Amino acid sequence: MTPEPDAVRAAVEEALNGFLPSRSPIAQPLVDAMRYAASGGGKRLRPMLACASCMAFGGRLEDALAPACAVELIHAYSLVHDDLPAMDDDALRRGRPSCHVAYGEAVAILVGDALQTLAFEVLAGAPGGSAVNRAAAVGLLAQAAGWQGMVGGQAFDMASEGQRLGLAELKALHAAKTGALLSASVRLGALFANATEEQMATAKAFGDLIGLGFQIIDDVLDVTSDTATLGKPAGSDQQADKSTFVTLMSLEKARREAQALAREASDLLQQAGLQDTLLADLGRQAVDRVN
Repeated sequence: MTPEPDAVRAAVEEALNGFLPSRSPIAQPLVDAMRYAASGGGKRLRPMLACASCMAFGGRLEDALAPACAVELIHAYSLVHDDLPAMDDDALRRGRPSCHVAYGEAVAILVGDALQTLAFEVLAGAPGGSAVNRAAAVGLLAQAAGWQGMVGGQAFDMASEGQRLGLAELKALHAAKTGALLSASVRLGALFANATEEQMATAKAFGDLIGLGFQIIDDVLDVTSDTATLGKPAGSDQQADKSTFVTLMSLEKARREAQALAREASDLLQQAGLQDTLLADLGRQAVDRVN
């Protein structure tokens, strides 16, 4: 029997708490700030996707927890660095002060560094996978998080402020900045379920669709929601003069595009016989966030 979503989320929280250090003989403020950054709530969409994918493709929840937490640690590090004054300069994250506001800029930079390296330590030592799968997982996550993926997308995003991007350029930007890590979450889960090549291809295609739909809805919410609801500054894209799916497509067209992507992702899982899974539910929820 597949665990309920709340049980999966609780398992993720417990595992993440166990992986995060709590005491350091040399750098206690750093450890405190690491826990602050990674334990501040949030949807936990990426680790939930990893767990749901593993179970959908026949794996066990316990085998997915280490890769799921590795992805969330990468995500947490990226948020800490994104909020820095040199980047997006956001003072609020998940409804409370950003890490650099709470602990200082220098500590926040080190927190990001520490969370990133901890992610690969956790993944390399994952108890649920074979040595071959762990090595493949490290490569997969590194590619998704690095210069070809999330970090490259962030660089593209910063360089694009004040410019008018075309739709193809904007999709490429967010396929790297946001989509790569979401897609990697689904693929990591499948990998730790010992998925076949065909199943891995399904996981990637599903993750890519959900990643793009998720970002489109993020752009919609930046316009339609408020800071209290988002837990981060609303309207920040407009203030930074960034191209968004809303500015390029209009609000209603952006919503329709996100829903079309969600339907395509759902159809993909249905063709694979996975329509009645937590993975399918999470795919719908990723783009069903419009106020």
